[in-house]
Amino acid sequence: MAGPSTRVFISHLSAIAVFDPNGDQVGRVRDVVVSLRLGGRPPRVLGLVVEVVGRRRIFLPMTRITSLESGQVLTTGVINLRRFEQRPSETLVLAELLDRTVTWSKTGEDVTVLDVGMVQTRLREWEISKVFVQLGRAGRLRKGKGERLTLDWQDVTGFSLPEQDQGAANLLATFEQLRPADLASVMHHLSAKRRAEVAAALDDERLADVLEELPEDDQVEIIGKLKEERAADVLEAMDPDDAADLLSELPGDEAERLLQLMEPDEAAPVRRLLTYEEDTAGGLMTTEPVVLEPDATVAEALARVRIRDHKPALAAQVFVCRPPNETPTGRYLGTVHFQRLLREPPYVLVGSLVDDDLDPLPPDTPLSLITSYLATYNLVAAPVVDEADHLLGAVTVDDVLDHLLPDDWRDAALHADDDRHDRHDRQDHREGVTGGR
Repeated sequence: MAGPSTRVFISHLSAIAVFDPNGDQVGRVRDVVVSLRLGGRPPRVLGLVVEVVGRRRIFLPMTRITSLESGQVLTTGVINLRRFEQRPSETLVLAELLDRTVTWSKTGEDVTVLDVGMVQTRLREWEISKVFVQLGRAGRLRKGKGERLTLDWQDVTGFSLPEQDQGAANLLATFEQLRPADLASVMHHLSAKRRAEVAAALDDERLADVLEELPEDDQVEIIGKLKEERAADVLEAMDPDDAADLLSELPGDEAERLLQLMEPDEAAPVRRLLTYEEDTAGGLMTTEPVVLEPDATVAEALARVRIRDHKPALAAQVFVCRPPNETPTGRYLGTVHFQRLLREPPYVLVGSLVDDDLDPLPPDTPLSLITSYLATYNLVAAPVVDEADHLLGAVTVDDVLDHLLPDDWRDAALHADDDRHDRHDRQDHREGVTGGR
């Protein structure tokens, strides 16, 4: 991926080739999808529209892109081939922003957008940072006429979302910085109609993160109001164990339809999880732990656990297995904990560091024994292994807590937030009346 100081002008991406890790061409870039934000803040780049075989256009999230250099796009190789459908909160740069007349705030002059540049932030997200413009309105430009200059995004007006009549997009822009759990709290207290509007405007990954934090009733309601293909996309973006929990709440025929709409590789681990009893290691585990082969180095292991998408409990250790590395893996060899990785030189092989003293959990281990296992050995995650020594997944402490707490604990937590806010409001009111700050 290009570094934080690298700027990419979006018109240069048009029609360039997209390749998978094996060097095979996937398609060509046709546009860039961004989300405009309030207050003049630079838009967030969501992904690329890529044209594949048969002139079909699909969406490639920025999180699936590993490089934008040398006139080509490289991907992770995991691509959803469903047809791209633009959502209300999304803007296409080439189709909707270029040739648009905006205002240069410094002089009040009309300028026409010729190109926009995006840059990767320190958080590894992409956002629009620059606007390449020509003085004058779009219909009045002549070849070779009008000064051209590059402006900061904040130096032009006419792009950002208007303050009124933005519907769900306005709400999403307002709460964009919220953690998924906090946005879930906001959505939980909206009307059903408003909740559906917000869900429709969220991108798949953001909606998946929020669904994982909502009570089951809200999850079922939201997923039931999405088009089935969109619902399948969201389920693919969820952690497999959370997707399995949600599908288990749906009628069997509806759950099966959604599973059939999911990509086979994405649906397979969810189907496996649905075969286990809910309160067992198999039913609680995630099928996406950090797995390495024994000849991987400590440096490689640290790079893997550093990936932002890994939850803290899963990033606390790597599981060492024979290939294949996808669950179910080859023979499970043992675990290397994060602290051990920090104490070893980067060139040491993880196969020489495995902790194999603890027996892994069979998939039918009941919840009570899982809890005792984690507490006894001070672990935040435990490997789940079948009779043939294949690693099936890992049970994390947060998943165990989800099942130890009362069924309505998410509702209770959300209402507790309301109570805290009410107490703070009353306290502020009393302090205001009595002359407090």
